[in-house]
Amino acid sequence: MSGHSKWHNIRIKKEKMDKVRGKLFSKLAREIMVTAKDGGGNPDANPRLRSAIDRAKEAGLPNDNIQRAIQRGTGEVEGATYESITYEGYAPGGVAILVEVLTDNRNRTAGEIRNVFSKHGGALGESGSVAWMFDRQGLITIDKDKTSEDAVFEAALEAGADDVRSAADAFEVVTAADQFFKVKRALEAAGIPMTAAEKPAQQVLRLVEALEDHDDVQQAYANFDVPDEVLQEVG
Repeated sequence: MSGHSKWHNIRIKKEKMDKVRGKLFSKLAREIMVTAKDGGGNPDANPRLRSAIDRAKEAGLPNDNIQRAIQRGTGEVEGATYESITYEGYAPGGVAILVEVLTDNRNRTAGEIRNVFSKHGGALGESGSVAWMFDRQGLITIDKDKTSEDAVFEAALEAGADDVRSAADAFEVVTAADQFFKVKRALEAAGIPMTAAEKPAQQVLRLVEALEDHDDVQQAYANFDVPDEVLQEVG
């Protein structure tokens, strides 16, 4: 029985991982479709598409899936039509939340997002209610033990980064949204390995987690700082 129980647990864990991977792949494919639709299917002429493809490849999305997503975005292959919508709202304590979604059914998604906010003690707000609190920026994180501060400063600032910050165990490169791809490529050319590159109280974290788990949600942003001990407890 112990062997059966062990295999059952492994199977359940694998199924959960496959489900999470499948949801991530779906979101990445949607992003590629929409960016190809908006700016064309050539990544060399569409920086947003190039960034979306890079994120997809880093996550392991197969090249065939990437190509199909591009073709659906440009209309070469039939598929669902997605639109980009931003929802604004508040978490418990008045923390501002900005939610970016890609959906093929605006009415369904609006109701579901409203329900997620309500279920976790938050509230969906009117358009423009919190967006002014957020600046659209790119953030690139680099482990301090992988390179020197001088190397990061030189490569990032020469490429057009807005700022380079020193955190506890990492360097954080902040860029304008339209400079993100250029700075990322400059760091790669300089041989600087990146930990992460992305365009970011318990109740707030639970709400953000629930929003990000929604199939249509691409990103959820909150204007708050979380103490390390809270992150560890939730984790």
